[in-house]
Amino acid sequence: MTAARICLMLFAFIGQLAAASAHVKVAKDINYTVNNDVRRQLNVYCKSGDQQTKDVVIFIHGGSWSSGRKDIYWWLGRNFARKGVVAVTINYGLAPDSKYPQMATDCANAVKWVTENINRYGGNPARIFLMGHSAGGHLAELINADPRYFAAAGIKNPIKGLILDDPFGLDMHEYMRTAEKDNSYFDFLRTFSTNMDTWTAASPLHYIANIKNPHLLWYGAKTYPAIQIQTKRLYEQLAARNTPVKLEVIPRKKHVGMITQMIFGCSKRYADILEFLASCK
Repeated sequence: MTAARICLMLFAFIGQLAAASAHVKVAKDINYTVNNDVRRQLNVYCKSGDQQTKDVVIFIHGGSWSSGRKDIYWWLGRNFARKGVVAVTINYGLAPDSKYPQMATDCANAVKWVTENINRYGGNPARIFLMGHSAGGHLAELINADPRYFAAAGIKNPIKGLILDDPFGLDMHEYMRTAEKDNSYFDFLRTFSTNMDTWTAASPLHYIANIKNPHLLWYGAKTYPAIQIQTKRLYEQLAARNTPVKLEVIPRKKHVGMITQMIFGCSKRYADILEFLASCK
């Protein structure tokens, strides 16, 4: 287990002790499909007693499509709620039990549940934003860009805007074709197979013409080169199409640090997000 993973788990434990005094209401382990399956559950965080309708941010966690869970990110939900945003953290199927289409299907179904139920928690179903880190950024953009996933869920794309934090896999075809054949590469094969056509179908940048909603993009100055290259490419292609988009390179940050910097509510990333939400009319 990595030091970063241990750190996240420690903060998750501390958070369970602190949440009760934070004036944040937490609804945990809600099934977003008809099956009682821990990998198809979500948590909702909202400010207690606040009657005003709020913007909604759904967070999709990273973990190389094979690890991670919603409860690690209690601090993200809590910080958003305290700042007047209804936050939702979700689980989804992981490799090797699930391939990427199932993961994307799960994420789309979670969004559908939010559109139908978030008003009960003070959220505005007309102002739903997706946020993802690493593999979660890939899945967020994939269901936004490839219309098949929301169509299969039986809804129109409801996403007002996207916040992609160091997203990995925006062009899986390019990455899998050129990457070093290391342990990570063979791990990714469990999610994306060896089929090059599958790699293309899994690449959000393949569907750039479908992307119309505003984007806030970040990557770390010391993150993986593929993330830097492909996030910048997404920015350039959206800007060329006059799609509202902002890109910020965060100094000194590596990949994991791009999400752990948000453990503390004073992180500038929250101010950036609130400004982005307000700009999306």
